[in-house]
Amino acid sequence: MNEPWLHIVGIGEDGMAGLLPATRAVVEAAEVIVGGDRHHKLSENVSAERVAWPSPFNALIEMLEGLKGRRVVVLATGDPLWFSVGARIGRAIDPAEITYHPQLSAFQLAAARMGWSLPDVETLTVHGRPVEQMIAFIQPDARLLILTTGAETPAQIAGFLTERGFGRSKLTVLANMGGAEEARFDGVAEDWDHEVPAFNTMAVDCVAAPDAALLPRVPGLADELFQHDGTMTKQEVRAATLAKLMPMRGALLWDIGTGCGSVAVEWMRGARYARAVGIEPRADRRAMAAANALALGVPKLELVEGRVPEALEGLAAPDAVFIGGGLSRETFEAAWEALRPLGRMVCNAVTLESEALLLELHKERGGQLVKLMVNRAEPVGGLTGWRPLMPVTQWSLVKR
Repeated sequence: MNEPWLHIVGIGEDGMAGLLPATRAVVEAAEVIVGGDRHHKLSENVSAERVAWPSPFNALIEMLEGLKGRRVVVLATGDPLWFSVGARIGRAIDPAEITYHPQLSAFQLAAARMGWSLPDVETLTVHGRPVEQMIAFIQPDARLLILTTGAETPAQIAGFLTERGFGRSKLTVLANMGGAEEARFDGVAEDWDHEVPAFNTMAVDCVAAPDAALLPRVPGLADELFQHDGTMTKQEVRAATLAKLMPMRGALLWDIGTGCGSVAVEWMRGARYARAVGIEPRADRRAMAAANALALGVPKLELVEGRVPEALEGLAAPDAVFIGGGLSRETFEAAWEALRPLGRMVCNAVTLESEALLLELHKERGGQLVKLMVNRAEPVGGLTGWRPLMPVTQWSLVKR
């Protein structure tokens, strides 16, 4: 086993004084210290070669590998394995070569300041990521702790809350926690007007108005929450489809014939870090899918222009595949071949021709074949009657 040569040290606003004696000794013995400007200022009394974060940041691993053989310390804020650089380094460098020295995280400090129990809150980061990611977590009575991008982030989040009927949500911004310049700013979303320091953590206590938008993370969002041109997987069928696709943490979905992206969007909302690639030949529908993903808090939806099966070449192997458009035997075979073991395949058909193909595939491959028929109550003159949606034939199976 390789001996650890790389130390990743969490450091707080109290700098070297806040480190355990053994950790402080590691930093003081370092030949090279890597970090951002604020990290170097917090450890400025230590004599060592100073290296700034590389630009682009993706060059970090190559830079660290070039320092191997020396006593190297990477300084990170708080817990280096909680939404921090330590996790990224550990994915690229053998963990046996690394020693981690955790410090109290911003989440722990913020929870202590707020008197909140960490297991009862959602811990999120929008640092260096689209702020819209937090929208998916706006729920009545939810409590959120958010690592922000900068001084402008709290106002952006206040805007998202207000637009969705959560304007009375209580907001607290905590800056420079644990240091001499620690500061706290309190307010409500609809009246938020504080100017806050760039380095801050935000606490949100969600308060819903009677007319607030309800956006649960379980599948089956209302159709009207999506921009669409009428061609979409409707709410009731979408809920049944996602149940068979089984969103899981970090899993990848191919949404073939993505249309307005309703299935891909709900897949990504259904599990933390779930990913999706939407394959759609029409530019107007790709634009709608992108807008829906942004509005519903999953802005990282990847959209691919092209027709299947050709457009599937070169994509990362999926954990689930949904074919809602462009169904053909060739497309099925290409997707099935790419699907990972225990992957889920769901195909929906509304035309007789597509249904006939699903019948053939079911006979050959097995799986589950169901007919989904939905009727919605709508006005008929001054009364109410049932209006049927187009029936959907759904075939699903798991790759084993």
